[in-house]
Amino acid sequence: MYDYENSPEHELIRRAKRGDAEAFSQLYAEIYKDLYKFALYVTQHPQDAEDAVSETIISAFENIRSLKKENSFKSWIFTILNHRCKKVIRNSHREFSISDQEETADPEPDYAQQHDVRSAFNSLDEEERMIVAFSVFGGYQSDEIAGMLDRNAATVRSRKSRALEKMRAILERADG
Repeated sequence: MYDYENSPEHELIRRAKRGDAEAFSQLYAEIYKDLYKFALYVTQHPQDAEDAVSETIISAFENIRSLKKENSFKSWIFTILNHRCKKVIRNSHREFSISDQEETADPEPDYAQQHDVRSAFNSLDEEERMIVAFSVFGGYQSDEIAGMLDRNAATVRSRKSRALEKMRAILERADG
């Protein structure tokens, strides 16, 4: 019997690409917490985060054969998750209603501030959003992010700095 738990990631990916559901399940088990943290920080709601992660896993399992480079697995799956989170956020903005506002004691400033931060975050390009989410929300270091995104660590640091500055400028305009 094959030892999935102690297998290197690249071997699990190869097996998953050949249709081995247990190999994919092991890959998922190893990355679930990171996926969930990323989704939670982006969507700001546990149920939305769970939905985004679930949809991501289904899509990744169905499409893993399209993964070109095995060492890009994390980047590939987080890109899928990023798209799912954007979809969840778009849908949740449509569903926000007056009754949702009435459930909290002081909804206006809280929603407005949350909306401003989300707007600033969403104004970033996709790579900037991923870098900020991995770094600020996920706690990853530049070299780890560089590995996931197949980039140079110095490039990640400069893109992160510029992205945070963009967000800061947008938030300052919103406050002014």
